[in-house]
Amino acid sequence: MLSFNDVACRRDGKILFSDVSCVVHAGQKVGLTGANGCGKSSLFAMIQGSLEPDAGAISLQHQVGITHVAQETHSSERSALDYVVDGDQHLRRVQTAIDKCAESDGEKLATLLADLDQAGGYTVQSRAGALLNGLGFSTEQHDWPVSRFSGGWRMRLNLGQALMSPNELLLLDEPTNHLDLDAVLWLESWLRQRDGTLMLISHDREFLDAVTTMTLHIENESADLVTGNYSAFERWRAARLGTQQAAHEKAQARRKELQSFVDRFRAKATKARQAQSRLKMLERMGETQAVRIETPFKFGFQQPLAMPSPLVVLQQCALGYDENVVLRNVNLTVQSGDRIGLLGVNGAGKSTLVKALVGSLVPMQGNRVPAQKLSIGYFAQHQVDQLRSDQSPLQALLSHDSSLSEAQARTFLGTFGFQGDQALQSAGTLSGGERARLALALIVQARPNLLLLDEPTNHLDITMRQALADALVSFEGALLVISHDRTMLRSVVDALWLVADGDLQPFDDDLDGYAKWLASRRQNEQVTSQATAVSTHAANGNGVAVGHAETTRAGRTSHVDKRQQKRNDAERRARLAPLTRLVTQQERALEKAMQNLSELRTRLGAEDLYNDDQKAVLAALLQDEAAARQSVESIEEQLLGSMEALEAATAEDGQVL
Repeated sequence: MLSFNDVACRRDGKILFSDVSCVVHAGQKVGLTGANGCGKSSLFAMIQGSLEPDAGAISLQHQVGITHVAQETHSSERSALDYVVDGDQHLRRVQTAIDKCAESDGEKLATLLADLDQAGGYTVQSRAGALLNGLGFSTEQHDWPVSRFSGGWRMRLNLGQALMSPNELLLLDEPTNHLDLDAVLWLESWLRQRDGTLMLISHDREFLDAVTTMTLHIENESADLVTGNYSAFERWRAARLGTQQAAHEKAQARRKELQSFVDRFRAKATKARQAQSRLKMLERMGETQAVRIETPFKFGFQQPLAMPSPLVVLQQCALGYDENVVLRNVNLTVQSGDRIGLLGVNGAGKSTLVKALVGSLVPMQGNRVPAQKLSIGYFAQHQVDQLRSDQSPLQALLSHDSSLSEAQARTFLGTFGFQGDQALQSAGTLSGGERARLALALIVQARPNLLLLDEPTNHLDITMRQALADALVSFEGALLVISHDRTMLRSVVDALWLVADGDLQPFDDDLDGYAKWLASRRQNEQVTSQATAVSTHAANGNGVAVGHAETTRAGRTSHVDKRQQKRNDAERRARLAPLTRLVTQQERALEKAMQNLSELRTRLGAEDLYNDDQKAVLAALLQDEAAARQSVESIEEQLLGSMEALEAATAEDGQVL
């Protein structure tokens, strides 16, 4: 469907990649990976036709439509729901044609109405609403004008608009950067089920593993297309690098042997010819590349200057803004050594809690008690935005810590990837990832004893994320993290707290349990919403009759004795038994399917499977893994449907009784 033929890209005189030749087939989900600045976004621009390759050509199958996420959202009074529906341009064209069609042209109108039905015009509002809900918008916000939303929320609207498009090829460039964990989990599930071809730029390992089936990795001015998700790619790369290193070491030993012979016998007439022969062999060998350590980031936290415990305490706090209470009765004690991951849906109050811990938000009730030697390192997006654009990383660090010499500052910045002239570049010209690295560098240098990190991985590539996680693992102070990067959370925290419904409570499960909690919560909200809609409709249609029926039912129930109640309960269980059995059967089937998928993925983890002589076995296993994954998804959908039917039947049965 999409082919690359010897494609090259050059920026500011530097080659980003060259000789890229590969084919992306219809239906594949491709993860485009590589360090920041390697050319991933440039490749997307070439696919869209907004940038010409410096060499080679990119060809797209005829009539294949491309969708990408807009980077800007103009202020508009158009509702969020209508804005998202605009993503389906074909549907909008059909609707416009219907509006313009004269009533007298019945045949044309009938054709257009059929086209509208084919395009899903009669379900478009509910589909767009589901997208908005999944991306974290409340039902009330569906009717808000676009102009009412902040920049981050407008980016979510742009993402929703792109997801609404029926085009075959979807290009997503870091779609999770403006999402929290619950929206990331929803998007992950949605993309897995989407038909069509996907090319995805992301630095979130778990997101890539869950969504992609192919990996196109750009590195060292070249690109490799590898079958499998990001974990499969890493195994392939490790095997390839191991082979490369072995070949390099063997070649170096042979070069040393030949050079030694030349050095010893070049001056001897009897050996001159042999020496010349070996010199030619050396020339023909050429140079081999040793495996290089990929990451330029090697930093760690120094031991905090003081380690008081507890560091900060919130006692019976009510937290909020103006008269609006967001969190009630908050009791939290952060001790030295605590490593807390903060969970909760968007708007639940996670950032509000962090601001209270920092001290920038004064509790409406209760007390914040900080330790005398509390030193906080606070990372949030607004901290990044507040970096002075006229200062270089070197100037920013020296003004942050005047005790450092320039040489010490340069050495320290080098561990964060600011080497040579990069340390002198003004912050205003840095990319989002570079500015985030600079903000982290300033925090690390301050030697805090409490780290509060609000989405620290946004704009960081996989290499920097891993370096940050490694540094946090060895951090000796306390840590509280809000992040949609599950790899980061699994690596650095050992306790989870949940912010939900105005409360803060320990969450006694893991991140997989949190995903299930979110799914259950979303399902319950849908059931409640549907029940409310039905009740409202009934009340509006015949309020007197409903009221009379409720009164009659209440009177009848009051006369039912215990024996009759038991009989009613038995009949109720009998009516619900088929649905209950179906749910149980599907739960068991799901458990078996997930076990099968887990076993296949374990087999795919074998290193020798990626040798050339195992290609057929690997291909068969990948097919089996894809089929097993589809089976799991299918059973999950069936199970959710059965659970919804059981809940609806239970609710209806309760009303009848």
